[in-house]
Amino acid sequence: MSLLRRDGSRRLGSAALLPALTSAVLGAAVLTGCTSTGSDPVPSPPGPAGTPSLAATVPGSTSPGSRGDAPAGSGSPAAPVAPGSVSADPAKDPAFAAFYGQKPAWSGCGDGLDCTKVTVPVDWAAPSGATFQLAVIRHRATGKKIGSLFTNPGGPGVSGVKDLKERVVPEFGPALQSAFDLVSWDPRGIGGSSPVSCLPNSALDHFFSEDATPDTPAEVSQFVEDQKAFAAACQANTGPLLRHIDTISTAKDMDVLRAIVGDDVFSYVGASNGTFLGAWYAQLFPWRVGRMVLDGVVDPSLTGAQLAEGQAMGFARALQSYVDDCLKNRGCPLKGTRADAYAQLAQLLDRADSAPLRTSGVRPLTQALMTTGITYGLYSQQLWPALSKGLTEAFRGDGTTLLLLADLYAERDKQGTYDLLLQAYYAIDCLDHAETRSLDAIAADSARLRAKYPPFGDTLGWGQVVCDVWPYPAVVPAERITANGAKPILVVGTTDDPATPYEWATSLASQLSSGRLLTRKGQGHTAYQAGSACTDAAIEHYLVSGTLPAAGTVCS
Repeated sequence: MSLLRRDGSRRLGSAALLPALTSAVLGAAVLTGCTSTGSDPVPSPPGPAGTPSLAATVPGSTSPGSRGDAPAGSGSPAAPVAPGSVSADPAKDPAFAAFYGQKPAWSGCGDGLDCTKVTVPVDWAAPSGATFQLAVIRHRATGKKIGSLFTNPGGPGVSGVKDLKERVVPEFGPALQSAFDLVSWDPRGIGGSSPVSCLPNSALDHFFSEDATPDTPAEVSQFVEDQKAFAAACQANTGPLLRHIDTISTAKDMDVLRAIVGDDVFSYVGASNGTFLGAWYAQLFPWRVGRMVLDGVVDPSLTGAQLAEGQAMGFARALQSYVDDCLKNRGCPLKGTRADAYAQLAQLLDRADSAPLRTSGVRPLTQALMTTGITYGLYSQQLWPALSKGLTEAFRGDGTTLLLLADLYAERDKQGTYDLLLQAYYAIDCLDHAETRSLDAIAADSARLRAKYPPFGDTLGWGQVVCDVWPYPAVVPAERITANGAKPILVVGTTDDPATPYEWATSLASQLSSGRLLTRKGQGHTAYQAGSACTDAAIEHYLVSGTLPAAGTVCS
């Protein structure tokens, strides 16, 4: 099975493996700039009658005309009024008092960071039943604190604790680090929060390298059996929590985390699938939304099949950008016209299907791993030189660099140990996105995606089969998220994002009752700290001051 995920995350692979791709290979080219089309008033949350006013507001304040000097973690949130939200505030429900009333015992966990554990119910519908603990991490504000800023890097399946250490603290701007306690956590089923466990590392090597685009009835049968075996292993080795690691349950956990850090509102930066979490938090708790940035959007109104097609489109665009750029340069492994280049890639993938490429190690590069390596190289222009190197080698019969790229994506280290990300990904994704099509329908849709978005659209289509055989039904509906009553939410989209197409950002911004779209014109997955000073400044200014970028702002 290919490792390719529908949404991915902001992180660009394991810190332990990235040095293998030297700075000479990973050179980056970035552009900065900013344009806007003027400004308009920021809508405040609806009053009791549900009618929005057009007064500037900031997190922590409900009075019209407020400016950006109110603390981001304080204030008097309005009562819940939004359709589709929880019917009552669980923070005031005695059934949940033990969770909301926790006093965290923070302790140092290296590099000036604090860590703690927070208890939540396994099943939010049974608060008196079994519980488990979430791993939480904090980087304290370096200046005058205005609140806590929670972060999630996406996946689903990426450790927020690890991400805060490796990405958030090094990358988030000084203004954010001065004004906020930066807080993250490992969502349920991930990292230090009762992680999903499915297969041992040796079995994962086989699972992720198997044929991801079966061509014959026998191959289809084997593919389905492998998906069933994986799902059964997850069920057997994870236990009861496996059916409760959906996004709605995690959004409820997020509100407990807000309470235990002492904030009245929830301020948040979610990247990639972290936007799906943030959108559902806003839908469930619109009156709690503080300053929220959703960067690299997963559209919650789409079905699993629609998400797969959207990402196939996104990667097709990114491949075209790479191919067009490559063909302009000496040393490009592709030759001739764009059509010629696509034909060469298709031939390479077809050849790997029947004859995997040798590598410098014992593992060959199968077609599935080749697809993963190529698509990972499309996540960022930083990776294009490494992708060109890998393709140059592959055309000579050597799959070493493409295998390294695939391992970076899977967070498989040199000792053959996988991060738990991908196992958690399937477990969460199948609870979040129902798969209701027959196997024949999935096969037909996969063939259509291959024809429409060559050369690997079908890989994303076949990836849906695991959810078709998952032991538990999906519990998160595909629906438009309005978050009626929420304070303004900044939605950020990149025009050539391979993993979360720009259309998903425009869609969510239009769904939200208080959404504001910020566009980064460029390539790569997510926008913040991706080389656009304009984008970074707009996001940071909003988070610190509460002032949104003008409507129609486009950065490059």
